[in-house]
Amino acid sequence: MTAIPETPHRPDPTIGLGAVRDAIEGACTRAGRDPRSVTLVAASKTVPADVLERAAAAGLTVFGENRVQEAKTKWPALRERIPGLELHLIGPLQTNKAREAVALFDVIQSVDRPGLCEALARQCDRQGRRPRLFVQVNTGAEPQKAGVLPELADDFLTACRQTYGLDVAGLMCVPPADADPAPHFTLLAGIAARNGLPGLSMGMSTDFAEAIAHGATHVRVGSAIFGARARVQRDAI
Repeated sequence: MTAIPETPHRPDPTIGLGAVRDAIEGACTRAGRDPRSVTLVAASKTVPADVLERAAAAGLTVFGENRVQEAKTKWPALRERIPGLELHLIGPLQTNKAREAVALFDVIQSVDRPGLCEALARQCDRQGRRPRLFVQVNTGAEPQKAGVLPELADDFLTACRQTYGLDVAGLMCVPPADADPAPHFTLLAGIAARNGLPGLSMGMSTDFAEAIAHGATHVRVGSAIFGARARVQRDAI
């Protein structure tokens, strides 16, 4: 994929969006896939609402946020002004944020532990909402990263369905930053196939073409569309 110059919060997201769409189409052509089989999830962490509104005007309809609290500050007003947007949670979810997550998101991609399953099931019943759920798999077994370990994924998926009554739509992974992502994509696709799951959320700005070659149905692309994120000092969080 051709490199796209990155500036903090590129004010015109259409510059990056056109290149990303072309790259997705090219990757699908090489893989013998229909480009419509891949959903572009625009990863919008720290991107201000005015830039997101321009992105939606350019035709983006699916966005992904990493944190419940940040999403609450941006998306309710945006969704009132722009109907038809779909919002994904693509970052780790604390159990005590399950109520807000179920109320706000259409898709939650970070299901990874029994306590969270229990909280989500309870909130789905209480609110009468059923966000689509993806189980996050820690394909690199990285201790600092969320996600169920690959060798535990089959049993966890069974528990999601049979113990907690959750309808899981697919799997998500974030390969180690310094690793070849291809084996991780292959691993995730194998787990999904043997568990009858159609959804594969894998691939980000630097590797989404490779993910598409391995069957990704959702790619999470942020910096290639919006530019590099502005650095936030720790004491300002």
